[in-house]
Amino acid sequence: MTSGPRPTRRSFLGMAAATPLAVTGALGAGAGTAHAAGTAYAMAYFTESPNGTGTDYGLHLAVSTDALDWMPLNQNNPVVTPTEGALGLRDPFVLRKQDGTFVVLATDLKGTDWSYVSQYVHVWNSPDLRTFTGYHRLKVHGLNTHAWAPEAFWDAGRGQYALIYSAVGAGGHNVIMVNYTTDFVTASAPQVFFDPGYDVIDGDMAVGVNGVNHLYFKKNQTLAGARSTSLDPGSFREFGTAVAHGGTEAPTLVRSPGAGNWYLWGDTYTPNGVFYAWQTTDLASGTWTPLDQKAYTQPVNSKHCGITPLSTTEYDNLVARWGVPSWNRLKSYNYPARYVRHANYAGRIDEYPFDPYTDSLWQLVPGLADSGAVSFRSVSHPTRYLRHYDYQLRLDVNDGTSTFAADATFQRTAGLADASWSSFRSYNNPTRYLRHSDYVLRIDPISTATDRRDATFRVGY
Repeated sequence: MTSGPRPTRRSFLGMAAATPLAVTGALGAGAGTAHAAGTAYAMAYFTESPNGTGTDYGLHLAVSTDALDWMPLNQNNPVVTPTEGALGLRDPFVLRKQDGTFVVLATDLKGTDWSYVSQYVHVWNSPDLRTFTGYHRLKVHGLNTHAWAPEAFWDAGRGQYALIYSAVGAGGHNVIMVNYTTDFVTASAPQVFFDPGYDVIDGDMAVGVNGVNHLYFKKNQTLAGARSTSLDPGSFREFGTAVAHGGTEAPTLVRSPGAGNWYLWGDTYTPNGVFYAWQTTDLASGTWTPLDQKAYTQPVNSKHCGITPLSTTEYDNLVARWGVPSWNRLKSYNYPARYVRHANYAGRIDEYPFDPYTDSLWQLVPGLADSGAVSFRSVSHPTRYLRHYDYQLRLDVNDGTSTFAADATFQRTAGLADASWSSFRSYNNPTRYLRHSDYVLRIDPISTATDRRDATFRVGY
């Protein structure tokens, strides 16, 4: 539940459940297993940006072939938005059910009004994440407390889905609750799933990994783990070493392609909303190594994600349905928290996130002076291009002259510091490359290792 500090709400929830809930709706039955290795992946998220220009509380989707670098779908616009409750969502999660279709769950909350109490979670079903049907809200309890960050997994022993979420327990602190369901239309009475005696939220599961089930959650601004050989409520015990990057929450576990590594994603709950990632080759060890930010890129403005594996065909079908972004972002190689942007019409690299975020979106179009090269057209100022002037990069209106065209044209080459990235050689000053210096963009001759790193960028999203 990416948010920042939130007040807890006192409830009278005990270990014994109340009357089972029956909620009407329409959703198919079935089950599935989350967090397996895949050949591709889908990420569900909502968006927030520092001053709100990139904020949207609908369901957003991105795809990846490695679970690290992500491409937003639908131009980073929502693919579906709630029409009941708070009319917005947070913390979306996608589960593949036993029949191969999907169910989407999300917190019933729009914005950051933590005093808003909903006893419901949003539910959609989808055959393929290209269409969404059967929308309804599922009531998970009848208590004076929230139902945050819902997720689900298949409990084979019960023959039901376990739907877990964060709510305030009898002790006055957040615990992880569970309801059982076969169809996400009706649910059993709530039970406490995990209560270590202190505040915990944002449970995320990896089920049946070498006979052990793993639960990761937010504990005191860190991501901590618990495990059990069963899926019974109350059976999980903490293990391993917690990780954090500042205040971190919203843990998401995903197995890498080929099943060699596990990744643990986390989201800072400041308004910045920056994702960080860790990896391990042995989930049972409970130890994680931070990944260099060069290794991964989150969708722009994304918050509190859920990740599910896809087949290659499903990946291709999603891209065909929702489209490739019409823009790119350029990440600095040696300052991977920073992206190329314009500010007051000057070219520079600044630390993500910032507003207006559209200042970091570029259309790489055929070069104005050479169609085999590229020019950088601004998305936020589409009549303007990055061009060099006195060797510094600035954003200017195309005046139609050959001089402007040449100044705004660059030959894209293999990255000077990493051939899998990109560098850009000036068209009319071919001994000079686009690089940053004191975070300002310019074109310079390149000779040292530092120069090569300064002149290397990842073209992504």
